[in-house]
This record gives sequence, structure tokens and C-alpha cells, in this order.
Amino acid sequence: MSNNIKCNAESVRMEASIGRRSSPTRSKWRKVAYGGMQPGFEDNHTDESFLEDMIMNASVVKRDLLKVMLDSVSISQYVCIVALVVLVWTYTLRSTFNENSLMLLDVILLGAGFFVFLLTAEMLSFDLLLSYVLKIFFFITGLYVLSPIYHTLTRSISSDSIWALTASLLILHLFLHNYSGSTVKAPGALENPTFTSNISLNASIVASLLIASRLPSRLHVFAIVLFSLQIFLFAPLVSYCIKKCSFRLHLCFSFGLMAATLLFVYRLHGLLFVLLLGVLVFVNLVGPYWLIRIQEYKFEINGPWDEAKLCFNITE
Repeated sequence: MSNNIKCNAESVRMEASIGRRSSPTRSKWRKVAYGGMQPGFEDNHTDESFLEDMIMNASVVKRDLLKVMLDSVSISQYVCIVALVVLVWTYTLRSTFNENSLMLLDVILLGAGFFVFLLTAEMLSFDLLLSYVLKIFFFITGLYVLSPIYHTLTRSISSDSIWALTASLLILHLFLHNYSGSTVKAPGALENPTFTSNISLNASIVASLLIASRLPSRLHVFAIVLFSLQIFLFAPLVSYCIKKCSFRLHLCFSFGLMAATLLFVYRLHGLLFVLLLGVLVFVNLVGPYWLIRIQEYKFEINGPWDEAKLCFNITE
């Protein structure tokens, strides 16, 4: 009896060993993006190595509150520049500024901008200076020739529609403006103006033409359009050159401009002063603090499954 049991046990072990040798070994599971199912595993199978290459918050930048507040000064500066343009428009429409005052203001702004540009230019030559003078000459001549057309451009449109459209275009201009660079390409800059900044510039130009079409004379139109285009085209360039030359000078210029703008707006209307002050406080204090606080809830996951990123510009 015992001999029969031993023979049966030995035969079972032999069959098991033969079965193990005859059955193929199970392959190790691998992470593959394409190629179908792996033999011996379900299509949605994962193991403990699936998330071992996962990286969390690898590219999240930890921002400093003071740095964000200093960077937001550029936004407040340009908001004040646009507010000053609107003040000049308002005083011109009220006949507080005549054409002679506007022409004098244009000359002062052109001279001051050219002076700042010359002081901050790193590479300046006679040919470059001559080219700028010729461009400005053709620019001013073209505006003077076209001023009669601008004068009668919106004669058939009601004034209420003009004010509403101008306000909408200025809001669009502020929303799409490139606050980190210049409207036109600065000398030595590597990047060209973006598409959204070009839309912003076009919106400001159309708003200037709408306001100019409500002025009484062609000289008024020429002076106000020249003033507006000097501000919207070249003020960001001058501010960019100042910031590139000295950040401390940029801060002094910006805070001085904010104080002067608040003073002029307060003399015009108290409610507008409160509105502008609220915007500046939000941009310089509330916005940066809010940005720092919401950074705590930022959660970014990276891993081998991410799309490949090109290390060069395909448009070049």
C-alpha cells in the first residue's frame, strides 16, 4: 500500500516538472505606448512601476511677493499713461487746450522721447540716427496730409456711439497690451511684437481717430492724432529703454507718473480719482498677493507620457 502511494507521488512530481518545462515563462510587463496587448496581461494592466517616473510640480515657479509687486509697476505705469491720454482728449474736446497748446505738447514729447532714447541707446551711429529722423519726418508729413480725411471720417455717426466705441477700444487696448515689452521692436531686442500687442495698438489708433473726428479744425485733428500716436507707439519704447537702463530709475519714473496722474484726475472728477486709485491698489497690492496665495493650490503632474517639447523655433 505504501509502495503504491510513493509511486503515485513520484509520478505527480514528474508530471508537474514536465509541465513547468513545457509551459513558457511569463514575460515581464513593460510600459508601451503602442504595439497592442502584451502576452499574459490585460490591456489595462499596471503594476507598481507604472508611476515610479511621475514628477509633481517640477516646473512650478515659486514667486516672491516683493518681486511680483515690483513687476506689476509696469502695468500701473501704462494704465496711468492711458489715463493721461484720456485727460488730454477730454480737455481738448472741452476747448481747454487749443491747437497751439497741443502742437507745443507734441514737440515737447517728441524731444523728450528722443533725448531718453539717445541716452539709453547702447549702439548709436549717425546712419541709425539719420534713419530715425527720416522716419519721423515721413510719419508726421503723412499725418498732416491725411488730417482732412480724419476730420470728416465719422461725420455721419452719433457722438454717443463714438464715446461708447472709444471706451470699448481703450479697454481692449489695455487688456491685450504687452506690458513686459515694447509696442515696436526696440534696438537690440530679440523678440518681435506679438499678435495680441498689434491688435492692442490698432485698437488705440482707431480710438484716437474717433476722438480726432470730433474736433473743430484740421490742425486740431493733426495735433491730437500726433499726440496719441506718440504716446501709444513710442511711450512703451521709452519706458522699455528706461527699465533696461536702470530698474531703480524705472521705479522712480513710474511712481512719479502715478502721483501726477492721480493729481490731474482728482482735479477733473473725484469719482474718477477713486476709480483710478482702486485700480492701482488692485494691480500693485491685491493682485500680487492673490497670485502668491493661489500658487499654494497649483498641482502639476509630469512624466514620460507628456508630449515632447521642441528645443528650437520651427519658424526660424
